[in-house]
Amino acid sequence: MAKNKLSRFEENKSFSHLIQPERSEMLDGFELRGKWNQEFFKNNNPIILELGCGKGEYTIGLGEKFPKTNFIGVDIKGARLWRGAKTVEERKMKNTGFLRTQIELIDLAFAPGEVSEIWITFPDPQIKFRRKKHRLTHPDFLARYKKILKPGGFIHLKTDSEFLHGYTCGIVEMNDYKVEISNHDIYNRSTHDLPDYLFDIQTHYEKLFLNEGKKITYIKFQLD
Repeated sequence: MAKNKLSRFEENKSFSHLIQPERSEMLDGFELRGKWNQEFFKNNNPIILELGCGKGEYTIGLGEKFPKTNFIGVDIKGARLWRGAKTVEERKMKNTGFLRTQIELIDLAFAPGEVSEIWITFPDPQIKFRRKKHRLTHPDFLARYKKILKPGGFIHLKTDSEFLHGYTCGIVEMNDYKVEISNHDIYNRSTHDLPDYLFDIQTHYEKLFLNEGKKITYIKFQLD
């Protein structure tokens, strides 16, 4: 397994669409900050992030579904990112890339207003109280997201964790953020009119959760 990881780390270096800055580079002034459209994608299309993207299944799915939008998957695990980066390479996708960095540095990776939307799909809910600051919808993270989002930009949270969904709804309500959609069971479609993109793309974990009979929740909100 260790040898496999090492080979993936080595191959990652060859992917032009996988950016892997050192932490020191981020702190000293990341060269792509404010220049993702100009220097990476070479177009002016909107940029959407998936945070904690893992193998990049959702990032790739969105990239294929919306070819006139740019997508960047962000994660710190290089062995996981390898699979997504390899797929993008094989499919020759021009509107999809990956960034290997810590999410707490996200506002150092993107300039104010550079990002149109943020997706968070099936993150670790960090249920233990002492881990609450690691929840990706904790107010500290939301403050970072607000710095890089365009005015009116959306955050999407799709999760099997009713705990995390409820926690996020509480944060949103407490701060009087605008909610466009909030649903505790998206696959119960009898009374809800939800966008197709919620169902057209399913990650490996989402399929597992559905097979286990777990409900999938979703909230789409703004920080303005």
